[in-house]
Amino acid sequence: MDNINTALEAEWDMEIKPHDNLFDLHLKDVWNYRDLLVLLVRRDFVAFYKQTIFGPLWLFIQPIFTTFIFTFIFSNLAKIPTDDIPAPLFYMTGNLAWNYFSDCLNKTSTVFTTNASIFGKVYFPRLIMPLSIIFSNLVRFAIQFLLFVIMMAYYAFKGHPVHPNIYVLLFPVIIVLMAILGLGLGMIISAMTTKYRDLTFLVGFGVQLLMYATPIIYPLSAAPEKYRIYIALNPLSGLIETFRYGFTGKGEFFIGAFMYSVVASIVLFFFGLVTFNKVEKTFIDTV
Repeated sequence: MDNINTALEAEWDMEIKPHDNLFDLHLKDVWNYRDLLVLLVRRDFVAFYKQTIFGPLWLFIQPIFTTFIFTFIFSNLAKIPTDDIPAPLFYMTGNLAWNYFSDCLNKTSTVFTTNASIFGKVYFPRLIMPLSIIFSNLVRFAIQFLLFVIMMAYYAFKGHPVHPNIYVLLFPVIIVLMAILGLGLGMIISAMTTKYRDLTFLVGFGVQLLMYATPIIYPLSAAPEKYRIYIALNPLSGLIETFRYGFTGKGEFFIGAFMYSVVASIVLFFFGLVTFNKVEKTFIDTV
């Protein structure tokens, strides 16, 4: 009998057991299931456009129409300054960064409730689901970024003062920080919605309000002095201002604001990861 048990144990490639530590995140399991992560990313991207007329063209249509509307309303009608950046390029820059963050946050915030049927049937690291959202959104961001580069090249060719500088090298860091910030906040909200479904209705409304507290439709320099400190407390403000400054050369780069965004993003991500890890053990009983 001992020989049989030993032989069976030798054939096991994984042992599924409850988390015995709040900080035991089982990241090795996530790496072992990387093939599933790739399949989920592909599924999200293909399924989203499968029954649409324009298909992936929506990736270009959405930012173009949004930029046009923002330019007409906020620049032409409201006369909000854009730091001497051509208005379409200014709003394209802000929308590109904002859409990536908001998509990550919105979709991650419902990961428990929307995938409860899958989580209840088969084992895989639950962190795979929010990670697949982050990477599928990154594919969309990369495609839309090409549109931004084309627009930037157009205005540079026309003689507008668009001068990328050395801070453009922070671009990969900014994308990672926006991803982990959206992932962290999304996982916190997702964990809370397993018990408090009201948050599901508040997320969309709250994200819209957050956009107005972020320098998307206005530069930070255009905000009244007494409100500027409150806007700077938003971790996204330092990231988006740095993103815009690096690619256009307009605005200002504040190392303090950027480092605050770095620290806040990492702290919120870690807190979200621990919260997600705690709730995933019992959420199926409450969803």
